[in-house]
Amino acid sequence: MLLPAMSLPPPPVTVCLCPAWAYGDPRQVLYPRNSTGAYCGMGANKDKPYLLYFNIFSCVLATNIIAVAEHGLQCPTPQVCVSSCPAALWVVSQGELSLTVGEVFYAANRTVCRPGVPWDMPVLQSLEQDLCPSFLLPSTPALGRCVPYPNSTQFEFPGIPGNTSINQGISGLLDSFSARDISVKIFEDLAQSWYLILVALGVALVLSLLFLLLLRLVAGPLVLVLILGVLGVLAYGIYHCWKEYQVLRDRGASITQLGFTTNLSAYRSVQETWLAALILLAVLEGLLLLMLIFLRQRIRIAIALLKEASKAVGQMMSTMFYPLVTFVLLLICIAYWAMTALYLATSGQPQYVFWAPNTSFPSCEAVPVNASCDPMAQPTNSSCPGLMCVFQGYLSTGLVQRSLFNLQIYGVLGLFWTLNWVLALGQCVLAGAFASFYWAFHKPRDIPTFPLGAAFLRTLRYHTGSLAFGALILMLVQIARVILEYIDHKLRVAQNPVARCIMCCFKCCLWCLEKFIKFLNRNAYIMIAIYGKNFCVSARDAFMLLMRNVVRVVVLDKVTDLLLLFGKLLVVGGVGVLSFFLFTGRLGLGQDLESRPLNYYWLPIMIAVLGAHVVASGFFSVFGMCVDTLFLCFLEDLERNDGSAARPYFMSKALLQILGKKNAAPPAGKGKKP
Repeated sequence: MLLPAMSLPPPPVTVCLCPAWAYGDPRQVLYPRNSTGAYCGMGANKDKPYLLYFNIFSCVLATNIIAVAEHGLQCPTPQVCVSSCPAALWVVSQGELSLTVGEVFYAANRTVCRPGVPWDMPVLQSLEQDLCPSFLLPSTPALGRCVPYPNSTQFEFPGIPGNTSINQGISGLLDSFSARDISVKIFEDLAQSWYLILVALGVALVLSLLFLLLLRLVAGPLVLVLILGVLGVLAYGIYHCWKEYQVLRDRGASITQLGFTTNLSAYRSVQETWLAALILLAVLEGLLLLMLIFLRQRIRIAIALLKEASKAVGQMMSTMFYPLVTFVLLLICIAYWAMTALYLATSGQPQYVFWAPNTSFPSCEAVPVNASCDPMAQPTNSSCPGLMCVFQGYLSTGLVQRSLFNLQIYGVLGLFWTLNWVLALGQCVLAGAFASFYWAFHKPRDIPTFPLGAAFLRTLRYHTGSLAFGALILMLVQIARVILEYIDHKLRVAQNPVARCIMCCFKCCLWCLEKFIKFLNRNAYIMIAIYGKNFCVSARDAFMLLMRNVVRVVVLDKVTDLLLLFGKLLVVGGVGVLSFFLFTGRLGLGQDLESRPLNYYWLPIMIAVLGAHVVASGFFSVFGMCVDTLFLCFLEDLERNDGSAARPYFMSKALLQILGKKNAAPPAGKGKKP
């Protein structure tokens, strides 16, 4: 019965992997490089993992920052690899200028000069040639670079005008944010409350499971209570609008007195606004009452399917944890793409050029600025002050390097494709497992021993191509939305209302198209899991089946959405209240929190609430897939079977009673899907 699905070529990321890994070098991003192009923390500099800037203020005081940004020049100052960042402030004194480098630097264990500087070189000469730094600032490692601490000490650094204001500005900026203190306090709070966060997440997991498993007992009363609650809210809204309308009518407040205004809050003070709201709520209330009267049979069917889905989840508890598999696969795809993009971005050889802070000096007129140079060699024109060989960028002369942008776009397309394929795989696997539950005539005797594992292997063997084709269609729509968002971002500068309106319409249409494609794909994957046909045939069959039962689709969809929304609110709200009492020390469960309260107790509460939302969403997504699968199986069962001994119904007894149908005695051994 299961047919091999169509096969497609591998996603684009695997194609662009070969040139990326052949030419790329991620060390160029992961490790800093000194002025000679050597990596810090590798090779000869294995014991020197940090990069020290001779004059870090040159990153800010460069005379042409725009040109530096455009040409990619990084901090035009000599850079060396060091074993540790300076811990104290040090400046070359006037008396030390006549001494040698060995006496001032090497003897004092200041190994901060450029490689190869001789012991007997005068300090003054080393400073003129930028071979050694003229000062050291107390620094801390950050991303492999030595970044100075904010220092309130007033000191004149040689060759740096206005250093006091820069120092005060850095200090004031960091002090105002207190970034270091806040990060330390946050780390302390998380280290003190991590086990309580895990307790809160465990409570969310238990609440989600209990809610889904108890639906077989309370689905009917719960749906009735929720519907009556919606009716009650609408009734109160009608009453409130009527009272407001009466008050404003007696005052004579009319929209004719107000006129047209852009202040929307002003319309709350006119009677017509409340009258319109009253009419709208009354129409909604009437429609809902009519639906309860004329669609009560379909609501009963929806409730019975929800109970059946709860039974299916109880029979196959392993399906509740399948979202973890999807999560791991998504992480693998993202990590794969990130590594490929990193290798692509670093697939060129580094290029160095000459740079001088001020080429207007007479001694710098003959300097070949922006000409290629060797960072290992000394500048040929040492009379130009500040002349150095700096990093410019990566060469783009190779075939792969000239196509880097196209390959990166290709990789992004592959990322969208593979992510959608992983999500499609999860939907098809769950649909196959839950379909095996429905089409088991004698439950639970006829249910396969390992339904989830069998569905997973069957999907990988037969349906990989169909899932890839559906993911490809969805990927094209998503890429179109991304392109429209980029164009909209560029057009915001023009402030053209006509263009903005047209762009908004296009974005809305694509959003609706994406939602429709997701809905169609979801049901197509269910039909693929049931019958094993290809994507196009399954999508057509699913769409036509749903259109023949559109009223049942709408009722089941809305009832399920209302029920799952209530479940999420119950789980997230319960965990939020529990977390508040836990992290404020009011339950007495955490003695550490009672003796030493948290600095920011709201942070672990937010983490617990967000985690509870993720946990509940994962469990309820499985339940939603179960409901959709059983619903399609139910519709197929109604159309293909008639209750005879040869073609009995596979639905539950509760559904048979609601529909007023019954099965004849099935022949011996009956229990397989027709």
